Amino acid sequence: MRHDKSLFERVRENEQLAEKFYKVELKILSTLKFADFFDTLLKEISDVFQVPFVWFSLIADTEVAAMLQQCGGTCGERQRINLIDRHQLQRLIGDELCVQLVNEQLQRYLPLLPKDQHYAVRSIAVAPITLDGMVIGTLNQADVDGQRFAPGLNTVLLERLALKVAICLSNVTAHEKLRSQACLDPLTGLLNRRVLGQVLQREFDRACRYETALSVVFIDLNDFKQVNDNHGHDAGDLLLQYLADCLQRYSRTTDLVARYAGDEFVLVLPQTSAKKAGLLMERLDKELSRQGMLYGDALVAVSLSYGVASLPDGDVSSPEQMLKKADQALYRHKRRSKVHSVSRHESAGLNAD
Repeated sequence: MRHDKSLFERVRENEQLAEKFYKVELKILSTLKFADFFDTLLKEISDVFQVPFVWFSLIADTEVAAMLQQCGGTCGERQRINLIDRHQLQRLIGDELCVQLVNEQLQRYLPLLPKDQHYAVRSIAVAPITLDGMVIGTLNQADVDGQRFAPGLNTVLLERLALKVAICLSNVTAHEKLRSQACLDPLTGLLNRRVLGQVLQREFDRACRYETALSVVFIDLNDFKQVNDNHGHDAGDLLLQYLADCLQRYSRTTDLVARYAGDEFVLVLPQTSAKKAGLLMERLDKELSRQGMLYGDALVAVSLSYGVASLPDGDVSSPEQMLKKADQALYRHKRRSKVHSVSRHESAGLNAD
């Protein structure tokens, strides 16, 4: 009877363990946002299985690691993800994709640990994670109990979890790519016009609610058609990318940069007055005009026209009106620039006579 009871208890424990794995699987299967995936998975494993230390080690030169760095992630998430060299990881896990259970010579696995994190562990489970058939990292669990992940224990459920993680990671990665394609301009990598409207509505509502300043800058490249005509469309594309990089470099993390259409760009500057927005554009225009853009052996002249609209403004009651007002200011700026340019040429002609 004791033997039967012991067997029954083991079966029951296995059923409970399988139920816990199923709960984690359901949670990650319902996660479609790439930025939430890692945090959700690590938290669920830690909570459901009461594992004190759970983290990812991702190969640094993979697409997943690059996407994760772009997303930023929460502080807790960053503390539980470690980037590791591909060859270093391969030396640890070899060519086999099975789960490794280790409770001796743990110092060999120190490269797996997140930077600046000190885990006093005595046993580790290391599960390789693949994406499109390639190993991109490992899901690691560790405990202060040396027998928690002792060699010889059954790893079937851990291997099944690793497989589900790989499937879910493939799903969220594909979803993130589609989202990026829908949100970003393919040439410059900036937000596109559709997303600009959503962002501007959000910042407009926030500025009105808290009575804070908000500026929108409409930007246009001068003589862009001449660049295409004189140097070719490849030069025109490079110029658009060059301007996009400059706009991002001059922007704060709270600012938003979007490509509106063609050679038109829009800056959304929260908590920024019209005066400060104008000074920002003056500095940027001076730098671009002074440096130009080198294209092969040719130096392409670069100059901007821009218009600013800001809150508070009694004549503006919607984001659309604000954008339209900035656009109108842009064309006034462009007309003034043409008048000044004509005046300079006429003065030069008189002096020559």
